[in-house]
Amino acid sequence: MRKADMFRNGVDKAKERNLELAGRIAAQFDMPGEPVAMFALGSGNINDTFMAFYRTSYSEARCVVQRINTRVFRHPEALMTNYRRVTEHVHRKLEHERGAADRIWQLPRMINCKNGANLLWDRDGTCWRAITLIDSAIAYDEAQGPDHAREAGAVLGQFHRLVMDLDPGSLAVTIPGFHHTSGYLEAFDRVCGTDMARTLIRNDAKARACVSFVSDRRGLCQVLETAKQRGELTVRIMHGDPKISNILIDHITGQGTSIIDLDTVGAGLVHWDYGDAVRSLCNPAGEDAPDPDKVEFSLELCEAFTSGYLAQAGGFLSGADKAYLYDSIRLITFELGLRFLQDYLAGNVYFKVRHPRHNLDRAAVQFSLCRRVEAHEKAIRRLCTAA
Repeated sequence: MRKADMFRNGVDKAKERNLELAGRIAAQFDMPGEPVAMFALGSGNINDTFMAFYRTSYSEARCVVQRINTRVFRHPEALMTNYRRVTEHVHRKLEHERGAADRIWQLPRMINCKNGANLLWDRDGTCWRAITLIDSAIAYDEAQGPDHAREAGAVLGQFHRLVMDLDPGSLAVTIPGFHHTSGYLEAFDRVCGTDMARTLIRNDAKARACVSFVSDRRGLCQVLETAKQRGELTVRIMHGDPKISNILIDHITGQGTSIIDLDTVGAGLVHWDYGDAVRSLCNPAGEDAPDPDKVEFSLELCEAFTSGYLAQAGGFLSGADKAYLYDSIRLITFELGLRFLQDYLAGNVYFKVRHPRHNLDRAAVQFSLCRRVEAHEKAIRRLCTAA
């Protein structure tokens, strides 16, 4: 077969798959027009995300369609109840404040199925949902500079401000034990006792180095939990996954406009969000950096993000809240590395991987980043408490 024919055949098969998905899945959501295609979108570690296209004789519409990973989110109905509760609360406040706002802040909403349900269970048992698309905005996988970092901080701070008066107890727990670092450490210890983990550690210098890193910093795990128990920190509503690729920037104005992916929204400390956002933003090399030794932590980006964040959230954060912001960066970086390492030693059962050592490589990157954060401790504490 000629290469041109092979290419055409490959394109034709891809079109067939996309049309089949669109006809079976996208057609069941309450969107104007007829579905013409669904294409894979994004690089998330948990759910599979698609862009769905709908056409009428005079227009075209798009929305985001996701296949929910029910191994991770075992109760998708609760997940969607949280989504509706948070978005309705935020949209009410945005409408009330619109006249005094410096921009049009946004948040995607759910799109129901044509039968009124907010979830679609496919014939093969998979679970789907649809969400509106904010068309004039874009998310980046890495920081584009200090201005981008400042706008990203403003988006997260605005989200925290908007949900600060929503009762954390009104939201269901979608992932039990999420951001319970001590629980992750216990799971890590259990996995390390298995024959498979012992073999992997014994035969791999990188694995041994990562295990040693965890051993040296076990005492980190309780720092935020202890502060909460002492009454220094308050349980509020957190986003749960505010990495830079979940923050939308209006490509017309350059201003931050929305945060997306509310699957992990729930009761917790806003520190988890702040720390995770800084962790993802201030490592220009990214989670999949090929060489952990070349990972850096950008203090410039951290300062810009913190400035934008505190401009929106500083009004309700206490002095103690601000005092623990550094600890949150260090802890969330350590925690993610711990989770990657535990998953590698367990056989890669949670995070999607591209090769067998992918989670080990990811763990090494996070632990290297954690060292860089520690090296900037004094400077980070100063900028977190200056405002």
